Amino acid sequence: MRTVIWKELSEAEQQEVLTRPAVSSKLDIVGIVTDIVTRIKKEKDQALLEFTAKLDHVADGKIRLTEEEIAEKSAQVPQELKDAIIHARANISAFHEQQKTEPVVVHTQPGITCELHTHAIDNVGLYVPGGSAPLVSTVLMLAIPARIAGCKRVIMCSPPPIANEIVYAAKLCGVDEIYTIGGAQAIAAMAYGTETVGKVDKIFGPGNAFVTEAKKQVSKDNQGASIDMPAGPSEVLVIADSKANPAFVASDLLSQAEHGPDSQVILVTENLEFSRKVEAEIEKQLAVLPRKDIAAKALASSRIIICDDISEGCRISNEYAPEHLILQVENARGLLPQLRNAGSIFIGAWTPESVGDYASGTNHTLPTYGYAKTYSSLGLADYMRRYTVQELNQDALKALSGTVIAMTDAEGLMAHQRAVTIRISQMTEGK
Repeated sequence: MRTVIWKELSEAEQQEVLTRPAVSSKLDIVGIVTDIVTRIKKEKDQALLEFTAKLDHVADGKIRLTEEEIAEKSAQVPQELKDAIIHARANISAFHEQQKTEPVVVHTQPGITCELHTHAIDNVGLYVPGGSAPLVSTVLMLAIPARIAGCKRVIMCSPPPIANEIVYAAKLCGVDEIYTIGGAQAIAAMAYGTETVGKVDKIFGPGNAFVTEAKKQVSKDNQGASIDMPAGPSEVLVIADSKANPAFVASDLLSQAEHGPDSQVILVTENLEFSRKVEAEIEKQLAVLPRKDIAAKALASSRIIICDDISEGCRISNEYAPEHLILQVENARGLLPQLRNAGSIFIGAWTPESVGDYASGTNHTLPTYGYAKTYSSLGLADYMRRYTVQELNQDALKALSGTVIAMTDAEGLMAHQRAVTIRISQMTEGK
């Protein structure tokens, strides 16, 4: 990890330090995804099955799990893991249940009633990555709020061979349909629909560069589907003082570094000697990690920033806007008023980022790559849409008419004005 002294850097150098590593690839990701999305939109199942055979190496044409297959796979999950999943589901459900909202009813003036209502998005699609680590926790984070919100239909796609624990969690959390398809082809199938996969209105879930690009493309097409949020590589920023435990800090940094070589971790501290202790701990802990090669690549583009004091550290964090922000300082909760831009904040020595990833109750689907400045952590509201209602009686319309007439005059929209004045005339004639 590269160490820098913040005050010794120019403004341009400070910006460079906080710049995420570019997601590089020799492949034409945009072009490849465009071809997949375009063909599935047009050819539906024919193209979907072709890409599944070519990219997922499954050519039997079976892409939806039957109830019998779901039961069989679920039965193979060890009871200890089932108990852990059930425990995590309880905590996540408890937190998201409290996010339900009641209708808002406001009488802005006598005779005028304005209301705000919400209802669930009807059809949602969940994408759960496969690969080297079956992300059972992602199933919980995506499916639980969908069911609490009241979505009528919830489907899930995950690349083959789909892990037994992913299937078990999906069934436990009320997923209606499970498909063994992955990558950009899964996103396109959910966005446009095929003969086998019914179209959804919104797509949730993380993925690799191809999945991310596919979500971007279908969300820009009015025939496609909306998406949860822009996505980038995973990241964490830790603010620590000299009294923090170096081993704890190192473990938090490594827990994100092992996600992938394009992940980034940052330590912000006012104590240079403490940072060296953390580096020593990182080296010691890294040596025993099964994914040490992946973590080591992420550490190569990571940073240690030495600030003047913790308040400056908070300002640095706000500028970076991390996906995960960990506070390992005295009176950590006291820093909250200074912090604005973060996907999720973890307070104190006994709150590792891992608990939020799995089972504390908050959602681990978070904005990355600086999007925490404008996007929020996934919650019940993302599965809902809101709409307004208004109702006026005759007296209220008469009382408000002068304001509307003056404003429509200013904008030159006479049809808007007549929609009011014709009613006022009717009232007068009625008398």
